[in-house]
Amino acid sequence: MTNTLFPIFLKTETARFLIVGGGNVGLEKTETLLRQNPNVSIKLIAIEISLKVKEVLAQNPHIVFHERPFEENDLKETDFVITATNDKVLNTQIKQKANQLKILVNSADQPDLCDFYLGSIVKKGHLKIAISTNGKSPVLARRLREHLEDTIPENINESIENLNAFREKHKGDFQSKLASLNQVTSVLVDQTNSTKKEQNYKKLVFQIAGIFLAVFFGYGLSTIISVTDLNHLASNIPQAFFAMIAVGFFAQIVDGAVGLGYGVTCATSMMLFGIKLPAISGSIHTAEMFSSGISGFSHYKFGNVNKKLLFWLAIPGAIGAVSGALLLIYLGDKYETITYGVLATYTMLIGIRLIVIAFREKIDKKQVKHTGVLGFSGGFFDAFGGGGWGPIVTSTLLAKGRKSKYVIGTVSLAEFFVTLAASITFFASLGVSHWYIVVGLILGGSLAAPLAAKLAGKLPQKTAILLVAFLVIVFSVRMLLKIV
Repeated sequence: MTNTLFPIFLKTETARFLIVGGGNVGLEKTETLLRQNPNVSIKLIAIEISLKVKEVLAQNPHIVFHERPFEENDLKETDFVITATNDKVLNTQIKQKANQLKILVNSADQPDLCDFYLGSIVKKGHLKIAISTNGKSPVLARRLREHLEDTIPENINESIENLNAFREKHKGDFQSKLASLNQVTSVLVDQTNSTKKEQNYKKLVFQIAGIFLAVFFGYGLSTIISVTDLNHLASNIPQAFFAMIAVGFFAQIVDGAVGLGYGVTCATSMMLFGIKLPAISGSIHTAEMFSSGISGFSHYKFGNVNKKLLFWLAIPGAIGAVSGALLLIYLGDKYETITYGVLATYTMLIGIRLIVIAFREKIDKKQVKHTGVLGFSGGFFDAFGGGGWGPIVTSTLLAKGRKSKYVIGTVSLAEFFVTLAASITFFASLGVSHWYIVVGLILGGSLAAPLAAKLAGKLPQKTAILLVAFLVIVFSVRMLLKIV
């Protein structure tokens, strides 16, 4: 069978559809039409109409329906017929009668009875893509639709509107308009420019991270480790250094398997070792800055970042991080026991939040309000508690029905600026008194990274998140009991 299909896009404002069948297939066809035009004219006929179809009919009172067998009179005032029954004889009879009246017919899963196909449809604003496999594999068409929905950026409609405005304002003839549009859109296929931009962003994050690392260790070596004492220091490495290697290794394994929990896992573990509170958060953010920078800009490279959302998370998040870091430095010196209690309670609440995330069902997309407040809160508590940016910000955005691809990519890149702001604040206030903690975390995380990458996706996400939540809650409770 050759592919002789000619794809067209039909305006549905005046089209009249008859659907015969009230089961799951009838439901699918009805919902498909409604997604393209909520006011489309539909008449549904079925001997028995399922409860789910009746719910759709109740939500769309303009749909005419009758719970009875098909009658030839049903073809009157109809432009297209969709048969959605499992009775092939009836479907054949309907097609014959409809074709006699010059009415086109689609029969679900029966290509030989189809005059047209209802392909899988990708819809993003003004952009609409229909996919057909010539009736051979609806499953493949659906998979291609899902792939395109994830690949095409959410802001594609803005590009279409801008190009339309450009076209409307252009005063030239068709050829000059076409030449101008080609010039404007050439960047979309200019792989060289795209690659250069990606390399520039990657170069930027490495430069920032490299400068901070050089200053960090340079200051540490000049104020703490003299050249004459270098050999002595090597033989007297603090025992906490090895503990931090273990903490960094464990936290990276958790983060690699689940996608969040690095900061909270480090914070709760380090509190049990009795490390000073400002050093806990400062060390975590300094160590995490490098990984979050590389991760965030990698997401940017693959188009997983929503720039508008990034702006409203990164700037308020950085301000919140500085505020949280300064508050922790002040409280950590004067009210150590109280601050331990506050942080242990906070990490326990984060653990409970993770349990809620694990059992959360898929919900519809909702508007995200006060994004700047969310960014500030995430940055503040992340710096004050040594972690929690992911559980607070990522979980909130996902709970609003946002696509995980863009949420994780945007939040990861924003986290780089949040951790950078917190690290600079801790570094400026405390110096490098906690260098061995930072190095231990980085070394442990580096050792765990390859193993964590292999574990990613192996453990069911719900199970993994529940395990992290359990560990965080147990550590937090132990810390609370320790200070009581």
